[in-house]
Amino acid sequence: MLIYNSLLQAKRVGEKKISVLIDPDKQSLEDLNIIIDQAIQAGVDFLLVGGSLIIRNQLESCIEQIRKRCTLPVILFPGDHYQMSSHADGILLLSLISGRNADLLIGRHVIAAPYLKDSSLEIISTGYLLIDGGVTTSVSYMSNTQPIPSNKTDIAVCTALAGEMLGLKLIYLDAGSGAVNTVPESMIEAVSLETKVPVVVGGGINSALKAQAIVMAGADIVVVGNALEKNPKLIGEIADAIHSVSPI
Repeated sequence: MLIYNSLLQAKRVGEKKISVLIDPDKQSLEDLNIIIDQAIQAGVDFLLVGGSLIIRNQLESCIEQIRKRCTLPVILFPGDHYQMSSHADGILLLSLISGRNADLLIGRHVIAAPYLKDSSLEIISTGYLLIDGGVTTSVSYMSNTQPIPSNKTDIAVCTALAGEMLGLKLIYLDAGSGAVNTVPESMIEAVSLETKVPVVVGGGINSALKAQAIVMAGADIVVVGNALEKNPKLIGEIADAIHSVSPI
């Protein structure tokens, strides 16, 4: 089954998913192996690979190492058009719809399109909304965009609706790596109620309690990354909390 079809099926029955986000620049081989092994044991559903800025050219080697140790689906989470790999299973083709930077709405997609057309990657078009997490994040700085204020739920809902109407397959609400605050539960609930596509939430999720609250609010997929770099054992606790939420 295609990755996206499996996500749609999970949403239909209320099954919640967890993904681990791996930044190739931040992982030594030893640390990467630990995170992969912990992810397998925890029953993580898939792995995202990418970052706002990759300067060590370790994307390919990171994915190859993942392939050696597990069979989990690997999806690219590119911070730029050059973060491509034919060794992955799919790619979140991110359109930063919360900002007004034309380059990140369509410009870089034009550059990547010929490569993607010739690749075997499953392309999952994603409406990416950056939400204020209480601190300036790499994403907001590198993208030169302002995040949606955390108390402006109406803006987030209308932006998500516009993305869905444009045909985007996922809505991704992200407070950014290292965020002090997670995306507010009230915002997640409102976006989830008003849209039909799967809703992904990431940024600032550093405990099982926070993760469970996010899926209870309506998130279909939770992405955890930065917190696991400090404590990989958190994967098991967070995965258990997410998967414990009963399907419909």
